[in-house]
Amino acid sequence: MEKIKKLRSFFKNLNIDGYIVPKNDEFFGEYIPKNKDNLKYISNFSGSYGFALILKTSNYLFVDGRYTQQAKIQSGKLFNIETIPKSLPNNVLKYKKLKIGFDPKLHTEKSLSYFFQKTSCKLTSINYNLIDKIWKKREVKKPRKFFILKNANAGQHFQEKINQLSNLLLKDKINMQFVSASENIAWLLNIRGEDSEYTPIPNSYLILNEKKNVTLFCDLKKIDSKINKHLKNIKILDIKYIQLFLHNIKKKKIQLDINSCSILFKNIIRKNNKIIETQDPVYLLKSIKNKIELKNTFKSHIFDGAALTKFIFWVKDNFKRKKITEITAQEKLLKFRKLNKNFKFPSFPTISGTGPNGAIIHYKANKKSNRTLTKGDLYLVDSGGQYNFGTTDVTRTISLDNKNKKIKNIFTRVLKGHIAVANFKIKKNTCGSDIDYVARKSLKQINLDYAHGTGHGVGYFLNVHEGPHGISKGNKIKFKAGMIVSNEPGYYENGKFGIRIENLVAVEKANNFLKFENLTMAPIDKSLIDKKMLNKEEINWLNNYHSVVFKNLKKFMNNKELVHLKRNCSNI
Repeated sequence: MEKIKKLRSFFKNLNIDGYIVPKNDEFFGEYIPKNKDNLKYISNFSGSYGFALILKTSNYLFVDGRYTQQAKIQSGKLFNIETIPKSLPNNVLKYKKLKIGFDPKLHTEKSLSYFFQKTSCKLTSINYNLIDKIWKKREVKKPRKFFILKNANAGQHFQEKINQLSNLLLKDKINMQFVSASENIAWLLNIRGEDSEYTPIPNSYLILNEKKNVTLFCDLKKIDSKINKHLKNIKILDIKYIQLFLHNIKKKKIQLDINSCSILFKNIIRKNNKIIETQDPVYLLKSIKNKIELKNTFKSHIFDGAALTKFIFWVKDNFKRKKITEITAQEKLLKFRKLNKNFKFPSFPTISGTGPNGAIIHYKANKKSNRTLTKGDLYLVDSGGQYNFGTTDVTRTISLDNKNKKIKNIFTRVLKGHIAVANFKIKKNTCGSDIDYVARKSLKQINLDYAHGTGHGVGYFLNVHEGPHGISKGNKIKFKAGMIVSNEPGYYENGKFGIRIENLVAVEKANNFLKFENLTMAPIDKSLIDKKMLNKEEINWLNNYHSVVFKNLKKFMNNKELVHLKRNCSNI
């Protein structure tokens, strides 16, 4: 409460009634450094999405359905927890005419408009961050060098990518593209960085003009001779000059990314230029993986599948005879992954939840919540890795000798939804919203559902959550060959258990349509399946899937693990 009091102490002098604290930093990446996590500092909420609204006498934390339960546990004592989109600021503020302060570096016009347009509030830009004024002991991290993604792994020279983008700008008669999303710069220049704990992001900004001249803005301490040689035709400037550079651009038609260009930069650019605000075309370009990227991604999934499968067998063998907690389990899984020399680090915080903790969709085990894996429970583990040539994300729900018929019924319905997505024939104009309903169909037959999308796009040694495509009720992006997306229906019973089955799939051409090709290699727990509920097509899919898993993983298993693998991959 002391932090909130200190924050409120600025309100009077600034003549404001409240202040917005977003999750993101100035680069709008999914996972931000701990020393820039203003939202966690003020609210204790550790999820990857949300924002706080601090008022004079009340506090609100807005999160989406993935994080509602987590937010209540972490922040419920000091904050009213609101679930987006069911509840927005206009629902809690009603007709109050308040002045709300915000940092223009940390917000886009799109987000503020969406959340506050229906309120009677006046949003007031403050040219410094209030959290900076109270968070005095931030950890100062030493800059870590950017590094090159070699052409052999990228599958395309970065100059070809710049040409692709330039051609799109030329077609639309646009003079410049301001690339404000670091993940897009990483893809465009075939570089990576270590500015995120889970994503190899090189925090930076980039401007491409009509003459194909590229200017990169970053911390020069992160640039070495190798990068300079790699980017020999690109002008590299210190990031402190970005505002001055933008101020000096005049009478140009400049395209901005609606999702990552801050209000600060947008206001500077539009002062002397015509702006086109849309989604950065790089998102779509990088979503379509080339042959090398797909080949390498498949290879990384075999490595990752071997580690996860060894872990599953270890859990099954040991949970009855020795104490395994959620934390020790996720540590063991990390050790299995680290055995592969191509593994870099996890692609997101591992979700290791047993029993009721499995019902918290984006649960993160800590000392207070840490449960022991116990006979009769379900154990849900959602994890992934960043490899030198691929990004993985997989969820398995593991039975700890659970015999509950209700759970078996629900698990089988989740599996039926998973198979329905896996077998979906993608037509020319099929988008995510066309597929989402088939994943939920079997659950909805007994009035059950889940509060998250069915699938998200995945990057190539980049963001584990990557747009613009996905499988959800509102996604209208058409699927194209080369895209990678997750397939992860689930069900969560608050305070009791959680179920999710997640594979990554690649979109491939198949005669006159497109289809999903499985990338993930790990057995699905057959002990939780009610075979009577599956039709012939579903049984064939499961048997074929396990046959492929066995073929690809058998060489990585020791004798004991191989016995497990044969049993777990046998026909149902």
